[in-house]
Amino acid sequence: MSPSVLVVTVTYNTGQTLVSFFDSLATASTRPLSVVVVDNASSDLTLERETVARHGATLLELNQNAGYGAGVAAGVAGYGDDVDYILITNPDVSFTPGSIDVLVDAAEAAQTAGSVGPRIIDADGTVYPSARNLPSLRTGVGHALFARIWPSNPWSRSYRAERDYGQDSREAGWLSGACLLVRKRAYDAIGGFDSNFFMYFEDVDLGARLGKAGWRNIYVPDATVTHTGAHSTSRSAKRMEKAHHDSAYLYLSNKYSAWYLAPLRAVLKLGLAARSWWVTR
Repeated sequence: MSPSVLVVTVTYNTGQTLVSFFDSLATASTRPLSVVVVDNASSDLTLERETVARHGATLLELNQNAGYGAGVAAGVAGYGDDVDYILITNPDVSFTPGSIDVLVDAAEAAQTAGSVGPRIIDADGTVYPSARNLPSLRTGVGHALFARIWPSNPWSRSYRAERDYGQDSREAGWLSGACLLVRKRAYDAIGGFDSNFFMYFEDVDLGARLGKAGWRNIYVPDATVTHTGAHSTSRSAKRMEKAHHDSAYLYLSNKYSAWYLAPLRAVLKLGLAARSWWVTR
């Protein structure tokens, strides 16, 4: 029997992106796909309702914006357990023909894979660094301090794994939640996304917990998608920068949670708060 795939995407005032999303989804797999669109309390759902109904998908309308990970969790929980894989994807993603089949085949060939991720192309045609190393304190601090003023610094390059986006599949510490196929059994085993992350780092945390539980995160460049951009966040850049820094602290405080590391957590919180203020001043 062919593996079953549930596609879950989360919208927030991004209904216009669903048209091209569904158009590309139609040729992304020869398998039947179940699609759940979770809306995080958008101001107007007219276009979402029309588009979802036209494509025979399910629209789950939440009454508040609890964040990306919580939206995905609601979509998965609302669908039920009868599925082998969950394709977690942003609504502003376009799939190349057969790309979902390539991801499923890769996961089927590597039964220890908890997640597999495609090559992600930005709107300008560049490859997005979507399969990265888990951030350490050293690389995280170096990336935070120098990423904007010295983009090619060694800490940022190490964090983004920028030299490893060729034609070969490889393991990664984590894969971008912009488009990610997760084995349902692995997702259930670790409890899915941590909804404490409102936005950003929920995919880093997911990859870390999958790896800790013995699952592998595998980058599969033979599957390609295009990510056109964060439409819902571009209008609230300062708020999203704060969310990014808050999530970075949450991830690092979870990683360095021992009682004797309390002074380190205090320094991290202060430093990230100062950096957040600096970049949004």
